[in-house]
Amino acid sequence: MKRTLTWSLMPVALAICTAFPAPAMAQSNQELLKELRALKARMAELEKKLEAQAAAPTPAPQAAVAAPTAPAGMTEEQQQEFNRIAVKTEALEDSRDMLGFKGLKVSGYMDPTFIYNRRQDRAGFQFLNSVGEGGYTYDDSYMGTVALDFLKETDSGARWHLTLSPQRSTQAVSEGSNSILHEASVSIPLSDLQTRFIAGHIPDWSGYEYLQPTLNKLVTHNLLFDLTLPTAYTGAGMELTRDKWIIKSVLANMNGSKRNAREKTPVLAYRVDYAKGEFQGFGFAGVHGMAANNSENVLDGSGEVVAQRDSRVDLFEFDAYFIRGDWTVQGQLSLGRQKKAAITADPDTGALRDAYWTGFSTLAAYKFEPWLEGIARFDYIFNKKNGGGLLTYATPDGINGIGPDQLSGDANKGVNRGALTLGLGYNFNLNTTFKFEYRYDWATGAVFEDAKSGGYKKNNQLLSTAVVVSF
Repeated sequence: MKRTLTWSLMPVALAICTAFPAPAMAQSNQELLKELRALKARMAELEKKLEAQAAAPTPAPQAAVAAPTAPAGMTEEQQQEFNRIAVKTEALEDSRDMLGFKGLKVSGYMDPTFIYNRRQDRAGFQFLNSVGEGGYTYDDSYMGTVALDFLKETDSGARWHLTLSPQRSTQAVSEGSNSILHEASVSIPLSDLQTRFIAGHIPDWSGYEYLQPTLNKLVTHNLLFDLTLPTAYTGAGMELTRDKWIIKSVLANMNGSKRNAREKTPVLAYRVDYAKGEFQGFGFAGVHGMAANNSENVLDGSGEVVAQRDSRVDLFEFDAYFIRGDWTVQGQLSLGRQKKAAITADPDTGALRDAYWTGFSTLAAYKFEPWLEGIARFDYIFNKKNGGGLLTYATPDGINGIGPDQLSGDANKGVNRGALTLGLGYNFNLNTTFKFEYRYDWATGAVFEDAKSGGYKKNNQLLSTAVVVSF
């Protein structure tokens, strides 16, 4: 009966869909789906009544004293309402499909932030600041952002993913531009939905912390995230899901959508995750190949810096998480090397030397109440060899605290970096979180530039707060 009714109403549905006014055609996907669900629920209720009427037995003859009772069913008005709902439902479905709303999910977030940086003698609100205004520093990495995310899945299972974030996108960070492109990727199923081809501009997947403030418990990120990991990959590869394992890898350009002249070798980036149930798991990631070398240790005859060709990078990190009751524990171990990218050259020959580093980060969080969470994080990086040097950091950095001790005079010995961060997260509602953070950074030498005195100190302090609103 339902199929017969549907086919008989197709001309009417098409006529109504064609006659829809502009405002109705411009309804958002969410509004259309909400009304569609309500209409389908009403249709289901009316169909049950029709089925009950058809299945009801014929009343047996009764004595004259008992008047016959008609079975419950649709009245003429109910039948008209049912027909109207059926026509409108089909029209709404056609309109949704025509506008491309089918399988489309739209989400977004923003996190206006306030930060006080003691050594920089700076305090103020941070929101959508340009990377070009001061580069990438741990006190402004991916906070103070806004992003709009579009995820579209077709009937074939292909996924189209686009994320836009003005000023603080991965492409803006990696290329120092004003690009709003944060992610643009496709995922296409091959033999089955668990075997996929992936391609495009993909944010880095290393570590237990994420770029999005909605997935990061604190305001700032850990030292490994900010100073030792890639930003994004532009390339293509595969993603496999097998039982509790997810494996993905790409051949790509690292931290750049275009290679320079005479550069042809990409990197191999991979990520493997294992989830043992919902509350614990581990993963590891690696990058091996050629990446930009920012060394400024070679000068020409006029004293100008000679730009270096890409050099070999090898990165590996392991991370894990454990959630039990009100407790969350996360951790990460990392090590890396970049050829010819140390901060200081050989003092005798002037030859470029390799940069090496290892480090770890651990985080523990406890929910005092369902809406109130306390967080503590501890980070440390070992970076003394050859004057120091981390991924993309081949020169001293007085804000991030990288390089040799500026007071000792020993340019061959870098410093180790540590950070202790304490914070609170207050979930005001399902879409709003307030964050509060105190952070103490230190080094084994004087590497933090002090804006007041013009000298260098061994430590720094940050105070920050942010409100994260998402939909």
